[in-house]
Amino acid sequence: MYLWALKINKTNQNNPQMSTLKEFNFKNKKALIRVDFNVPLDENLQVTDDTRIQSAKNTIFKVLEDGGSCVLMSHLGRPKSNEPEYSLKNIVPVVEDILGVQVLFANDCVGAEAAQLVKALQPGQVLLLENLRYYKEEKEGDTSFAQSLSEHGDIYVNDAFGTAHRAHASTSIIAQFFPKNKCFGFLLEQEIKSIDKVMKSGEKPVLAILGGAKVSSKITIIENILDKVDHLIVGGGMSFTFIKAQGGSIGDSICEDDKMDLALEILKSAKEKNVQLHLPVDVLAADDFSNSANTRVVDITSIPVNWQGLDCGPKTKAIFHEVVQQCKTILWNGPLGVFELDPFSTGTKALGDSISEATKNGAFSLVGGGDSVAAVKQFGFEQKVSYVSTGGGAMLESLEGKILPGIAAITNH
Repeated sequence: MYLWALKINKTNQNNPQMSTLKEFNFKNKKALIRVDFNVPLDENLQVTDDTRIQSAKNTIFKVLEDGGSCVLMSHLGRPKSNEPEYSLKNIVPVVEDILGVQVLFANDCVGAEAAQLVKALQPGQVLLLENLRYYKEEKEGDTSFAQSLSEHGDIYVNDAFGTAHRAHASTSIIAQFFPKNKCFGFLLEQEIKSIDKVMKSGEKPVLAILGGAKVSSKITIIENILDKVDHLIVGGGMSFTFIKAQGGSIGDSICEDDKMDLALEILKSAKEKNVQLHLPVDVLAADDFSNSANTRVVDITSIPVNWQGLDCGPKTKAIFHEVVQQCKTILWNGPLGVFELDPFSTGTKALGDSISEATKNGAFSLVGGGDSVAAVKQFGFEQKVSYVSTGGGAMLESLEGKILPGIAAITNH
């Protein structure tokens, strides 16, 4: 069970200190907001996907509308020193466009210049600090670095779900310097509620769809969610480990031979818990891993030698569609095929269509985890599902039932 989800729900209902943005008035206050502006940049240092900046907008607007000011802090990439390509200065024009206000910039996140700019900040203004990861102390969770950052605000707001699974100075350690004045931003609150809905409070039947290449990367998630779901679809490359474990011939398809016993245990555990586990029954097989490969639809248990399954087949699409339509709460994590190659994208696309249809008919659908989020964006499903999570690793760790440091830091008073 989700310890942090329980804690949040309980606090929300009974505790006036529950840390949500709505319960604070920011008039004449400086909000120190940990945002996740770790956005992709091209070779010209232009932002290629501004989703994470867009996602922080509502939290920033709430502070400004209250009559407060915002001090924004984030990391960008993985700098080794102070390489200019990782400077947050590169994204200031995009942040200004999205917010519709001038964004001031500090060339450091601590020190005299930053302190001076913070001190001069007026209600209605926004200041962006330089990349936190220019300091190794950020990732080390250094307390004195966290304390220096804490001096930039009256109220600490964590709105960075993408880094909530890291015990870094700005996401976790800093909260201790705001014993009463700390809260979740709207984005982080929404992420927590969405995951909680799937794992605990969602309307049944609950369906989890796990795709991707490796069973090994999803073991803990599967173990954690079998108690919480009614249906589990296992697709993508990881399905071949299950098929081979049951005696099927999978040709050259990806397979973790050392995880076959585990796959059999998962099948057994699902049966014991009355979870209906659905595997593909046919695949689109190819004689090469490329767009120009020869392809044919074959039974998943009899893929020819030297051929590999790269997408699910038409019978599987139909079966999965029926399962999706039966369910009221849906979690989608991982694609059903190699969707980056056009000939092998139809299974993932069809699943997106099925989930969109179920959502339109009243189901709650949560998409999370890097590849499935990329697929949702590629095929235009963002507005057709209930919620698309912004955090890859954080989302996966929450599904595993782990307590995320960034969330615990706010809920622990």
